[in-house]
Amino acid sequence: VPDPAAAPRWEPQPLTYQELQSQRTEVPVSRLLEEAALGRPGSEDSGCGELVWVGEPVVLGRADSIAGKYGVWMKDPEPVPPFTRDTTWRVDAVGTEVRQLFQYEEAEQLGRGYPAKVHILPRPLESTGAVIYRGGLFFQPRHSRSVARYDLRGETVTAEREIPGAGYHGQYPYSWGGYTDIDLAVDEMGLWVIYSTESARGAIVLSKLDPETLEIRRTWETNIRKRGVANSFVICGTLYTVSSYSAPNATINFAYDTTTDTSRALSIPFENRFRYLSMLDYNPAERRLFAWDSFNMVTYPVRLSHA
Repeated sequence: VPDPAAAPRWEPQPLTYQELQSQRTEVPVSRLLEEAALGRPGSEDSGCGELVWVGEPVVLGRADSIAGKYGVWMKDPEPVPPFTRDTTWRVDAVGTEVRQLFQYEEAEQLGRGYPAKVHILPRPLESTGAVIYRGGLFFQPRHSRSVARYDLRGETVTAEREIPGAGYHGQYPYSWGGYTDIDLAVDEMGLWVIYSTESARGAIVLSKLDPETLEIRRTWETNIRKRGVANSFVICGTLYTVSSYSAPNATINFAYDTTTDTSRALSIPFENRFRYLSMLDYNPAERRLFAWDSFNMVTYPVRLSHA
């Protein structure tokens, strides 16, 4: 007689999984600001500058199951062969044992067809903070304050390091929840980790990481409350935050400059077209923001000012 205790139990994962109550704070937006800053994002220059404009979202794909309500999708700005800048990666992040990393030949295959390969991570990852950089997937293993590097060619974890004092598993998430305590980012300067600590009292802490060893090279403590913003990303060594994950007319509302150790308020229009932004990252090779907005994988063009 089969042992009923050995039968696998199906435990439904409610969609409210650590999501916080949406705050319907509408932000008035002046389209004049956008029109004044309008100009195509420049591919002809590689110089750094300050973010002055974010364009409308362009949908590249849509997740077709409940597991894809939120997730993360990425390209490597500095790929290692056999991968290229077109190789696209995706993780559907709803669930308790998130181990599948989908690999596509190009972004156009995200929303249709099958991935070229599915990597099964040796450790489940937490939330939507992962990035791909220099041939590695950098992610937060579940229930830890660590960051790990999974080598995409060797298919093994080559480095793992604890982020000292970092809150995790719901201590200092972004405003939408989702265990977004530890968020990785890549820009022109390299690899970053965005988090908070008890000593920072919930304010965003930003650390520069060595991409090989994950050693912390330098840390900045901001005065921007992590739970008070919807998401953040780094461009040219400056951290930018988004005001809301659900308001259709949100703004890029704060910037923290690591070269001057100062923050300033901003009001750059930002559209949450599908009203549920769970991931936002900058790709320095494409000069675009990549985002996951309620099942949809989207990009935003950006424009930087030049001194």
